[in-house]
Order: sequence, then C-alpha cells, then structure tokens
Amino acid sequence: MGKEMMPVQVPDEVFTRRPWRELPPGLAVALRPRIEAIASDMIDVIRDEVPAYHRPLDSAFGRDLAGSVRRAIGQFVELTEEPHSRQEHHVHHFRTLGRLEFANGRTTDALQAAFRVGARVGARLYAETAQSASLPLEVVVPLHEAVLTHINVLSNESVKGYTAAQAAAEGGLQRSRRTLAACLLDQQRAVHGDLVERLAREAEWPLPEAVACLLVRQGAGAGRLSGPSGPAREHGAEILAVTHGADLVLIVPDPEREGTLERLRTAVRGRTAALGPAVPPRDAWVSLHCARLMLAGHAPTAGGGPSGAGTFVSAGDGLAEAHLRHGIHIGRLLGDRVLGVLRDLPPGRAARLAQTLDALLMSWSRTAPEVARALDIHPQTARRWLRRLEELFGERLDDPAFRFEALLALRTRALAPGGGTPAAGGGSRTAAGGAPRTAARG
Repeated sequence: MGKEMMPVQVPDEVFTRRPWRELPPGLAVALRPRIEAIASDMIDVIRDEVPAYHRPLDSAFGRDLAGSVRRAIGQFVELTEEPHSRQEHHVHHFRTLGRLEFANGRTTDALQAAFRVGARVGARLYAETAQSASLPLEVVVPLHEAVLTHINVLSNESVKGYTAAQAAAEGGLQRSRRTLAACLLDQQRAVHGDLVERLAREAEWPLPEAVACLLVRQGAGAGRLSGPSGPAREHGAEILAVTHGADLVLIVPDPEREGTLERLRTAVRGRTAALGPAVPPRDAWVSLHCARLMLAGHAPTAGGGPSGAGTFVSAGDGLAEAHLRHGIHIGRLLGDRVLGVLRDLPPGRAARLAQTLDALLMSWSRTAPEVARALDIHPQTARRWLRRLEELFGERLDDPAFRFEALLALRTRALAPGGGTPAAGGGSRTAAGGAPRTAARG
C-alpha cells in the first residue's frame, strides 16, 4: 500500500452541499444490514463494465476494490445518519486510492468510470431498499441527489490523490535526470560506469552510444526559451537539460541522427549556442568543454546576434580550433618565441611575411608559384618574400618541429580578437581571413 500518509485536512466546503439532511433516519437503519449485499452487486457490475478493473477478487487489487466499495457505502450510511459528521478519514482513504491507481499504471478514466458505475448501481439499490422499508416516495429525489453528490466528492478526492502522485513522480523523474546530467558533465564522476548506469536507470534514460552537449547562452539580451528546458521540451524527454551558471546545457542523445542538427538550430534560433562533438556518454563533459571553447570568441548581443539572428556553432566541425582555444595563452607564448624575429620589423612588412610563412607551411611543394597562388600575388613577389623568410629563419624552415610550432603559433594568433594573422610586432593585423583562407586551401 506504500508509505503511511499524513492526515488530510479537509476544508469545510468539501461537503457544503448536504442533501443527506433531507433523507429520513429510517433509510440508514434500512441500509446498514444490506451494506455487504449492495457492495457485492456493485463490485460485480464494476468488474463487468470497467475493463481495467476486471481482476480476480482474491488479488491485492480485488481486495482494494472491495474495501473501497464497502467504505463508500458505509460512508453514505454515516452521512445519512449524521450529515454533519467529520469525514477526514474517508477523504484520506480515497486520495490514497487515487495514488494507488497511478502507482499501478491505471488511468483516471478507469477510476472515474468505476465511480460512475458505482453511482448508478448504488442509486438503484438504495431506492429499492427505501421502497422495501416502506419509506415515502418523496425520498427518491433527495436520495438520487445525495448519491450523485457523494460519488462526485469521492471521485474528485481520488483524482486529487492521483494527480498528486503523478506530479510527485514526474518531479522525482526530473530530479533524477538533472542528477544524471550533472554526473555526465562532471569529469571525475562520469568515468564511474556503475554510477552512471545506476543514475540512468533511476532517470529512466537509456544510455545511448553517443551524446553531444548543446550550450545555450542565457545572458542579458538573449531571447527567452519556452520554459526551463526550452529545446529539451520541444524535442522530447530524451534530451537532458541542466543549467550551468547562466547557461543552459542540453545533453542530446544520438546527435548524428538525421535531422537532429537542423531541429536544434531551429529550437535555439535567435540565441548564441554551440553544439559540441558527438562522444560516448562518459565523455559528455568533453563535448561541453569543446562547445564552451567554440563560444569563447562569440560575445552575446541583444537578440542573440545581428538582427536577432543568433550564432550557432558546431564544434564537431572545428575541433582543431577548439583545441587551439584551449591553449590560446600558451600559443601566444609559443608565437613570441618562434616568430620573435618578426618583432622588430615594420608592422605591415611583418604581417605580409607572416602570411607568406603560413602559405609556405601549408603548401605541398613549398615553391614560389604555389605560394603565389595561395596569396594571389605575382610569383616574383612571392620569391622576394620567401627569400626574406630564409634570411630571417634560415635552416629552421627545413626543421619539421619548427614548421609545426610556427603553424600552431600562426593559427593561434588568427583566433585572437580581430581575427586574421597578426603582426609579430603587435602593431597591425591583416584582414581577417588571410591566413585562415590559405589554410583551408591546403
């Protein structure tokens, strides 16, 4: 039957309408000896007419049904004897009945159907009892009103118990899902497979093969999502939602399913958001980390972006950039050490040589014509700039380790505020896209 519930405080208005006051005391005297017989007939009809209640009477369900029917009839007799008697204990029972109906997977439709059948059968058998007791014919009208009032109150109290149990279960499920999401985003806890599996069972969330984290900015000026979970509610309960500071994080199962990316884009339109790469559930925190890094250079604006268009970044298409952002400060130090020879040059010349070095490092044949094509300049100009690089860097241009470090430094500097390939001397920058476009051609 579950945990014992606290006593229910019943407001006076529950039984404000008291048609029992119009019933003669003799009716209760006539009904009391027939409680068992009336209950037996009522139970048979309910089991016949309500499919969900067609269960053996010797089962736990059958015993609960019989007990509730007998209690309802007994309460009606009590009210007939004393219309002003206290009813808290009966209300407590029928709210508990509603909770049990929810716990057993039945619906309020079945519960209310059972009450309607009981009211019909009860009205007929009570009237027959009144007639056999030679009570006046005038008793029939208030009797029917009393039956309908009584059953309506019991039905309402049972539904209250049902909805309270439903709300508690849904609230508990949401808490379990938030706990699971927090665990998956915790690097230290996510590696414990047994813990994750237990929390997933409690959250009724089958662990998928892959997940991705969608990070949604909720800063000042951002448009509102529809409720606390926003896109999670739009795309099904399988998406876990949890807040991280001022941001909303959605853990999306099987993110590479067809149409998932487009649906997520639509759900967060007008906001600044980033989708991390697809990873095993134990690495969900890595996906979130990548999403955060991808948003590092995107400051939120009113409406989420220009003209309210928002910014949506997919980290799966930019893992190299996310990796560089993770070590952007180290990359700057690396640039100072590797590209330091450009520091004393005029800013414009340093920028041109940095672009040339980037094109050289990204070329296959490392020839002047190939560099010229990448920079869209004359081959003779490319030769002149390449000779200057040889003067500055000498044999290091043939060193694989230097070429790797120099390329990392150039890429990191391209991610710095302002974009493009910065001059080593710090004076000016090239147009945003010079070096990155060259890299894309490589």
